[in-house]
Amino acid sequence: MSKRALVVWGGWDGHQPEQVAAVLAKGLKEQGFEVEVSNTLDAFNDVEKLKPLSVIVPCWTMGKIGGEQCKNVCAAVQGGVGLGGCHGGMCDAFRENTDWQFMTGGQFVAHPGGQLTYKVHIKGRHWITKDIKDFEVTSEQYYMHVDPSNKVLATTKFPMAEGPHVPNGEFQMPVTWIRSWGAGRVAYCSLGHNAQSFDQPETLRMSLRCIQWAAKDSD
Repeated sequence: MSKRALVVWGGWDGHQPEQVAAVLAKGLKEQGFEVEVSNTLDAFNDVEKLKPLSVIVPCWTMGKIGGEQCKNVCAAVQGGVGLGGCHGGMCDAFRENTDWQFMTGGQFVAHPGGQLTYKVHIKGRHWITKDIKDFEVTSEQYYMHVDPSNKVLATTKFPMAEGPHVPNGEFQMPVTWIRSWGAGRVAYCSLGHNAQSFDQPETLRMSLRCIQWAAKDSD
């Protein structure tokens, strides 16, 4: 059976959604996926067209999704279609839509200090993080509100930047997680600020593996 991915890009231009979508589409094609790329949320209008997909890959920071469009994506994932993505393109999409946040398992809140150099810590063993060791990245360090039921695969130490949040003390903020939504798999990586971010092999590998795992392309 062929592996089919739908990559949908748009929203805030600061995250270079078109270029990031192209990077992810290229990587998925190299892994044997048949990839459709769309720059409109109208791609979510027909739930029957979503059901045969292996995975949906959102690259759409902020913006607004129609009620029926979100309902269709949620239904498709609940029925077994995967949902995989990274950074703001998946977990800072559609800030007003709590159904989206419930399904994805988290929502961006802030990135104190802007661009920082910080370490990503790999937690436990999983196919997504296989052969990836702890590594440093220079990017936005996402502070997120996250679902406690997520299975966390990578974290980063907070806080790294000064601010009124510092008295709360140090803790590990999830970077990569997986979860279920009905029969569907959901996987997310908070790295991938722009297309250049994927020049770092660990960022590209972990982001693509999130999508592959969501597509049930691995255990």
